Amino acid sequence: MKTIKLLSSFALLATLFTSCYTEVIVDDYIDEPTISVNQLLNAYELWYVDINATKGYGETPFLQKAFTISFINGVMYANNNIVGIGDTGNGYGIDVASYDAYDMILDVTHDVDGFETFDVYRIDNNTIELYNPNNDTSYFLDGYQRNNFDYDFVFYDNIHYFLQEYNAWEKVYTSNYGAINEFDNENYLQFLAGGNDSEFKSSQDDTGKNVNHLYWDYTGLYGVGNVTNDMYLKILTLDYDYFENEQFELSVINDGKIELYHAASGTVYQFEGRGYIQYLKEDNSKGETTNIEVDKMRKFKSERVENPRESKRS
Repeated sequence: MKTIKLLSSFALLATLFTSCYTEVIVDDYIDEPTISVNQLLNAYELWYVDINATKGYGETPFLQKAFTISFINGVMYANNNIVGIGDTGNGYGIDVASYDAYDMILDVTHDVDGFETFDVYRIDNNTIELYNPNNDTSYFLDGYQRNNFDYDFVFYDNIHYFLQEYNAWEKVYTSNYGAINEFDNENYLQFLAGGNDSEFKSSQDDTGKNVNHLYWDYTGLYGVGNVTNDMYLKILTLDYDYFENEQFELSVINDGKIELYHAASGTVYQFEGRGYIQYLKEDNSKGETTNIEVDKMRKFKSERVENPRESKRS
């Protein structure tokens, strides 16, 4: 009799344990949220391409070019330019590709770069990974809505590329104060994109000339550095071999005009962009000659430097 009761007790405990275990599994399954790849891609209006988080040695050209991408009804939009970011396409940028999303896979047919496929992984609430199996490289994208995306930060954090988005910068103003110096003779600057992403050219041709007919007197290297605690001020260094490096405080007046304060002489210069380059779009809303560039890669990282000026400007 005791034996039968003992066996019955074991059976009851086993049944209760099995029931509890099953209930926990069911509860966990119910609580686990499910989301389709299309819902995931459409959860945010803008996906910022965090280029410094990229893993792998390959490159997917249209992701290297883009600062942000967006997915809207089968069309992929991108902000490929710093000029006009936040305004172009109501903040989305321009139409660059079509896409199809299914089973956590994203297929993109780019207007220039062609077809690419990605495995899509949700990293956290606002971060996704796009893994390209063809080049074994992952890109990480951070999601934002347009009304809380800091376009100004992206603009100033990528001044290096802003300078490259014009065929030339023409000097339009020189202050009547400041010491005479060698840079007074330079009337045009050009910042090159592509193979060597830190190369510039300068010309002493007279102002008002067609930028396609400029004679470039000098080719050298340049760098753009950040100023501690001032996002809006940059340090531009031009490496001239035949005289010393020229260093300037770089300020942006608008998306087509910059100001250079020459720290050594105390002179202020202003340059306007000529020949706006809009990436991957024929139509140019700025009314200037547009070149189509398809090889811009965003691999540059600005250095932080100290401000060389000690309140010289009046």
